[in-house]
Amino acid sequence: MVSPRNYFLYTPLLPAVAVGTMEERSIVEPVRNLVQGKGDYYEAVCKTIDPVKKELVACFPKDAGLDEACFKIKYDMLIVGVGSVNNTFGIKGVQEYCQFFKSIEDANNLRRRISECFERAALPYTMEEERKKLLSFVICGGGPTGVEVAAEIHDMIFDDLKEHYPGLMKDVKIRVIELMDYVLSTYDRKIGEFTAQQFERAGAHALTPAGITNLRCPCYS
Repeated sequence: MVSPRNYFLYTPLLPAVAVGTMEERSIVEPVRNLVQGKGDYYEAVCKTIDPVKKELVACFPKDAGLDEACFKIKYDMLIVGVGSVNNTFGIKGVQEYCQFFKSIEDANNLRRRISECFERAALPYTMEEERKKLLSFVICGGGPTGVEVAAEIHDMIFDDLKEHYPGLMKDVKIRVIELMDYVLSTYDRKIGEFTAQQFERAGAHALTPAGITNLRCPCYS
């Protein structure tokens, strides 16, 4: 088994880790525990595949903090697990300006970014226009992950941060953008409509149907 991530992540609970209601160790399991006695594991990224020679080239990931080291592995049967790379759907500016949400590192970065936005907004000389930008949180995609992230951010802000930043609550906006005409479109329409109603009651907003064509300036969050 070759994977750049040496742990299995239970992603449905990742939003809870992002806001601190659950510890990250509760949703991860080391890969070596799962493959022990069944096979070998290498923490590496697959670079190339040669179907004729039936071999692949894998490299120790550069972002691990050590020099890249590459090696070859022979195979009889190859199974490729997709989904480890973020899909930007060709939207300009996403890669440069947005906060992805797929890993433990992403969850920690999101929590840190939200904290930074509130601290910046709380400065005495922060202008109103900038403060509103800092406290505007937009989630792209109204699927299960997007809805859960929006709900967790809302609860963290209005249940926990409200006590520390009472004067900023009026400027907080949480919006979910979904291309389909209702959120949670993979489920029954009634579930999506009920979710949107709950959002509205809580002060969050689901923008449907709405698509993103490009991002032209850096996002604060």
